[in-house]
Amino acid sequence: MGPPLLELRGVALRFGPGAGVGPIGLALARGGRLSFVGPSGAGKSTLLRLLLGLVTPDTGEVRFEGAPLSRVDLMDLRRRVGYVVQGGGLFPHLTAEGNAALMARWLGWDERRVRERLGVLAELARLPVALLGRYPAQLSGGERQRVSLMRALVLDPEVLLLDEPLGALDPVTHAELQGDLAAAFARLGTTVVLVTHDLVEAASLCGRIALLRGGRLIQEGTLEDLVERPADEEVARFVRAQRSPRDLLRGDA
Repeated sequence: MGPPLLELRGVALRFGPGAGVGPIGLALARGGRLSFVGPSGAGKSTLLRLLLGLVTPDTGEVRFEGAPLSRVDLMDLRRRVGYVVQGGGLFPHLTAEGNAALMARWLGWDERRVRERLGVLAELARLPVALLGRYPAQLSGGERQRVSLMRALVLDPEVLLLDEPLGALDPVTHAELQGDLAAAFARLGTTVVLVTHDLVEAASLCGRIALLRGGRLIQEGTLEDLVERPADEEVARFVRAQRSPRDLLRGDA
C-alpha cells in the first residue's frame, strides 16, 4: 500500500496570539472522502488552503502523494486538484461556458475537446446545456454552484476541495444539489475534502467527519461516532444543534 494521497503532519498555522489552526495530523487515501465540520472560525477553510498550497504552515508538513508540498510543483498540483470556493467564485463577465472552460482554454485545449468535456460535465452536474450561454447574474444560486462544480472538474482532477459548496442555497435547492453531488462523487470516485458546518451534509457527501473547534481537531469518525460517542460535551452540544442527525442514522432524513 502506498502513501496517503493527502496528509497533514503536525500542521499548525498562527494568525496571531491565540488564533490559528493546529497542530493537526490527518491522512486521506486516494478515493477517500473527508469532511471538515465545525462552527465559524474553527479553521475549516484554512485547512483547504493549506492542502492546496495557498498558504504555508508555520510548523509541520502538508504532503501530496507522500511528498512535502515544498517539493511539489504547485502549478501542476493545482491542475490535479479542483477547488470550489465559497459562493462559487464565478467571474461575472464570463458566461457559464466561459467560467467552466476557463482552465481548459488557458491550457490550449482545442474547441472540440472543450465542448465535449463541457457536455459530459453538464450532464454530470445536471445543468441544462442551454444555460451555458448565460452569465452568472442570469443563473439561480443552484445553477451557479453547478457551473462552479463543472469548472472544478473540467481537468478531471484527482482531488476535489469544496468550501461550503451548498451554502446560502434555499432548502429545496440545497437538498437537490446535495443529492446530485453525492451521486457525482460515487460515479467519479474522486478524492474529496469538503468544508461545511452541517453534519447531515457532511455524512451524506463524505461519511468520514473531522470536527474542528478553535483550530483544533476535536473528534474524527463517522456521524454515528459523533452522535453516539461524542468526545466531550461541546461535541454533544454541536451535534444537538444540527439538522436531525439522529433521523439520518435511522434513515429518515
